[in-house]
Amino acid sequence: MSDFFYPKLKAVEALSPYVLRTRWSTNEVLDVNIEPVLRKTPDFTALLEPETFAKAHVAQWGHGVEWFDTELGADNVYAWGKEQAGEVSHQMLDAWMRRNELSLSLAAQALGISRRMVSYYRTAHKPIPKTIWLACLGWESLSREQARKLQAAV
Repeated sequence: MSDFFYPKLKAVEALSPYVLRTRWSTNEVLDVNIEPVLRKTPDFTALLEPETFAKAHVAQWGHGVEWFDTELGADNVYAWGKEQAGEVSHQMLDAWMRRNELSLSLAAQALGISRRMVSYYRTAHKPIPKTIWLACLGWESLSREQARKLQAAV
């Protein structure tokens, strides 16, 4: 886990096969379907057994979901839960910044918000409003269009 803040996992319950109900330090409750991760990662094959999957519990200090000898990091589980709930995750914002080679300052300038707010959003300190995510997508689209026009002019 990085030095970034991520919500701490307070409780986890295995629901239907491959779905976890997670409760977070942010008071959010997110149901997370982890089947795609389990199926594409050979190390997680044992978790495809319902009896094994049902033994999910919170890892020490709330930093993940743990089974006997397998663990998923809280930051990933939280991001997957947000995305599956139709919300924007901190990982999506971070990927947008990396894809466009934006520092905190440049991202803040592009979005018309403070550098501190970009940092809060990127580290999951605060939920990312849909309007901010739409601004990210719009900025990226306009930037690509400008790049195409420059290439056409050359």
